[in-house]
Amino acid sequence: MIYFIILAAVIAIVTYLVMSQEVFGAEPKGERLERMLRSKNYKNKQFQNQSFTPSFAEGYSMPKVMYNFFFSKKDPLLKPLQTIPAVHTDLKNLPKNEDFFIWMGHSSYYIQIDGVSFLIDPVLSTYGSPFKFFNKAFEGADLFKPEDIPNIDYLVITHDHYDHLDYPTVKAIRDKVGKVIMPLGVGAHFERWGYSQDQLIEEDWGTTIELKNNFKITFTPARHFSGRKLHRNNTLWTSYVLETPTKKLFLGGDSGFDTHFKMIGEKHGPFDYAIMENGQYNPAWKYIHALPEDVIQASIDIQAKNIIPVHSGKFALALHPWNEPLQKVTTLGKEKNLHILTPKIGEVLDLNKSDVQFSAWWQD
Repeated sequence: MIYFIILAAVIAIVTYLVMSQEVFGAEPKGERLERMLRSKNYKNKQFQNQSFTPSFAEGYSMPKVMYNFFFSKKDPLLKPLQTIPAVHTDLKNLPKNEDFFIWMGHSSYYIQIDGVSFLIDPVLSTYGSPFKFFNKAFEGADLFKPEDIPNIDYLVITHDHYDHLDYPTVKAIRDKVGKVIMPLGVGAHFERWGYSQDQLIEEDWGTTIELKNNFKITFTPARHFSGRKLHRNNTLWTSYVLETPTKKLFLGGDSGFDTHFKMIGEKHGPFDYAIMENGQYNPAWKYIHALPEDVIQASIDIQAKNIIPVHSGKFALALHPWNEPLQKVTTLGKEKNLHILTPKIGEVLDLNKSDVQFSAWWQD
């Protein structure tokens, strides 16, 4: 019994020391926690999706999923066999009078419209996890580094998972960031990491914020979850509607399929561009990550004129071949006569020339 108590104490101390590291962020408290408690989306001590959302689909369980993930035979194309093709565009010297989108791998991308810049979910370190031995980027997919980032008007975060909110990146670019846009609760992480309170725009679903130069952004629902420690859903997750004087964009974030896409389309659509999660999916967790056919239906529901799939091409967080998401979504999109844009990592997409065609670079 004594040895058991000592072992339990050692485990508790080690866990505390590990979880106290800055990379894990901070728990919301004080006025921030009071705002969360007043949210209609916060119930039973956590944020909730609009629809009932189990962690796993019917017929799946945690033991079954974990067994398949760690012990099943891996697809030989789980990771690319050669370097990912990419273009190292010089972000600091791009013309200020041009409108463009640049994908940086996974769900990280850079947008400039009418001279206003946005950096979304930047994960520019080599690993998309709290530890450097897990979730390493594909060779060639980690082309962009924090030092490549110019001064930006708005850093936009959809939720606080490690493959979307990367501590080394946001710490490194802090002095280059004007404002940070994020859902409720996530500001606790940023304040611990040295961001000032007046830099933070932290809101709930349904809130519209006026930005500079007559831009505005609306926090819209997503079907997902959150958390950087053992406690899930203590911060909110979100999608965004970004409206500029000339364009309307949907920034999807991570989401399983649900009725909120149709609601967003009816209220805010149509969209000139929709940046949609497409990758790291599995039938076991279809309620929190869209399958390719769901991405297509969601794009139709939100009334997207042009679709840019992200959330693939950099990390292997699921068991499908690394290039399957792009292969499936482009094939399914063609069947529905949808316009899907697939630039390489770092390739400039001119937002004023939506008729451009990109190569199927993932097939090489």
